[in-house]
Amino acid sequence: MSQASDETDVDRRSPRRLRAEIWIVLGLSLGQSAVYAVVSLIAKLTEDTALRDQVVTMNVSRSSRGYLDLTYQLLSIGFALVPVVLALYLLSSSGRSATRAIGFDFAKPGRDLALGAGLAAVVGIPGIGIYLLGRLLNVNATIAPEGLNEHWWTIPVLVLAAVENAVVEEVIVVGFLMTRLRQLQWRLPAIIATSAVLRGSYHLYQGFGMAVGNALMGVLFAWWFHRTGRVMPLVIAHTILDVVSFVGYALFRDALGLP
Repeated sequence: MSQASDETDVDRRSPRRLRAEIWIVLGLSLGQSAVYAVVSLIAKLTEDTALRDQVVTMNVSRSSRGYLDLTYQLLSIGFALVPVVLALYLLSSSGRSATRAIGFDFAKPGRDLALGAGLAAVVGIPGIGIYLLGRLLNVNATIAPEGLNEHWWTIPVLVLAAVENAVVEEVIVVGFLMTRLRQLQWRLPAIIATSAVLRGSYHLYQGFGMAVGNALMGVLFAWWFHRTGRVMPLVIAHTILDVVSFVGYALFRDALGLP
């Protein structure tokens, strides 16, 4: 049997197998995060304190000992990327390069960087407004983007955390999930909606407003991937957004009187 025939046979795996792959990847990554986010939101809503007065701290310190904390941070970032490797492995099972198939490569570095920066601006500026409006309406918690102690490695770790978030979310929620749903012959609106709702769901721990804002971002990113077939500009955009949030907060928290 020729290589082309083998690839065709693999591409025609049963819908049951494709659905199982989706559940496994999501169960090990962002689907699991979504479940915890729902529980976290319920816990916040049942507190006596108003939602906007509750602080959600991201990138928290894991030890009072600096080098042990660094070890925990790097281990957390590294293991969080394992489901990404699994997703790419499953996508490559047809024999085609998964990174090229979803545009998660450096084939167009200059163009991807420019487009990613543009997408970050389009998403980031309205995102600030959504966050502030959500707090005003008491549908968002107060977000503290980082809670690390001051170390020489704090900023580099925050940058790595931003890259990890971007890679995990865009490769799995956009590249992997949309590819698999397309292979299951879902219609485009349903594919985009599913990707966007999933993105919003694992942000529910920040409140309803941030979940809606991230879902809207998910619609834009899913549509972009559908039109271009490239995840890399989305990874770049997401990384820029998180670096500005994490590092900016670490540098200017005290000056701005932030929690």
